[in-house]
Amino acid sequence: MANIKSAKKRIRVTEKKTLRNRMIKSQVKTAVKKVTAAVAAGEAEAAKASLVACESIIMKAASKGVYHKNTAARKVSRLAQAVNKMA
Repeated sequence: MANIKSAKKRIRVTEKKTLRNRMIKSQVKTAVKKVTAAVAAGEAEAAKASLVACESIIMKAASKGVYHKNTAARKVSRLAQAVNKMA
């Protein structure tokens, strides 16, 4: 356990940020699962609708620094590719 005041603060801040990042990553994973499930089921309209929502969530995560912008773009691109293959 840290004894220095600034080290104690860093621990508190890190815990908050870790929790926030974990929540955002969980939201992204859930959204991605919805898109992939719709693609697997062959539901084109549901896949397109969930892709739009998923893209928004992923880009918000990138803007908050949870994902690098290229990682976010790659995730969106792969999902869009999967959805476009259906049509």
